[in-house]
Amino acid sequence: MDLYFFSLSVTSTRENMIYSVECLRDYVDTVMEYLINVTTAPEFRSWEVTELQAQLKVDKAVAFQNPQVSVLENLHAAAYRNALANSLYCPDYAVGKITPEQLHQFVQNNFTSARMALVGLGVSHSELKQVGEQFLNIRSGAGSSGVKAQYRGGEIREQNGESLVHAAIVAEGVATGSAEANAFSALQHILGAGPLIKRGSNISSKLFQAIAKAASQPFDAAAFNVNYSDSGLFGIYTISQASDAGEVIKAALNQVKAIAQGSITDEDVTRAKNHLKATYLMLVETSDGLLDEIGSEALAFGIYTSPTAVIQNIDSIATADIVNAAKKFVDGKKSMAASGNLGNTPFVDEL
Repeated sequence: MDLYFFSLSVTSTRENMIYSVECLRDYVDTVMEYLINVTTAPEFRSWEVTELQAQLKVDKAVAFQNPQVSVLENLHAAAYRNALANSLYCPDYAVGKITPEQLHQFVQNNFTSARMALVGLGVSHSELKQVGEQFLNIRSGAGSSGVKAQYRGGEIREQNGESLVHAAIVAEGVATGSAEANAFSALQHILGAGPLIKRGSNISSKLFQAIAKAASQPFDAAAFNVNYSDSGLFGIYTISQASDAGEVIKAALNQVKAIAQGSITDEDVTRAKNHLKATYLMLVETSDGLLDEIGSEALAFGIYTSPTAVIQNIDSIATADIVNAAKKFVDGKKSMAASGNLGNTPFVDEL
């Protein structure tokens, strides 16, 4: 088959591995064969595994040039005792020691029909169902039982000579699909979820406006919200000059406390809902975004919520729901990760 008509990519998250193929309709049968072989009967040739280990170091070094990657990895390590505490990147001590047998064992324990979802766009449901019933049953069973993530709260500080301080302060949020998930997402957009325009500013967000009154030097801040199958994290992420780090972080936290005390208007809520709906609709208007959305929901719950239903759920968010989400963050046990020149950065127990 001409490779021009076929592409295969693999993406790994903290909870899922997503195998995606893209092709013209005429090649669906052939492409599905490739996809099934990769997921149900992968080959890990010893020389290929050996050659790839050096690439692990390169990929990790490139990724960690971005300080946000290091902070978010440390944040999860500090926040959880297990499961979600595991890094997305191979630890240095394991590089060069991964064997084909270990990889085969991982696939054997995890790549089973009860832990997989097969979704498609532009392909008939009957055709997709036939492929799934024919091939995915090859790896039937529940596989190894997953361990539920346990939130603990903690702190990791990475002291270095960088003049900019990156800091993330969170409390345990909610799991994806929970009744409170939309309220936390709306709260994120009220505080400021980051600029909506490439290279744009976040000047209209409540976090930005509150911090601007306390900091004299340039900064950036956004609300942080991530949902997993059995837990979640909600908080703030700030970037500031080292000398202003304390003032920036405290001003951001005070803004969340103000919302928890009811300092929020109907106009704020309406604006946040509109931002949230726009973000969701822009996500699912692309094939990649829609495929990921369907796959993640199908894998977690065995269903898919239509965009119309999602919008209706967002519209039903009440002001009280958002205030309660802010209260949960304010009252929750905090976790923190920070990097940079941390002389003026408060510890988590000082916040």
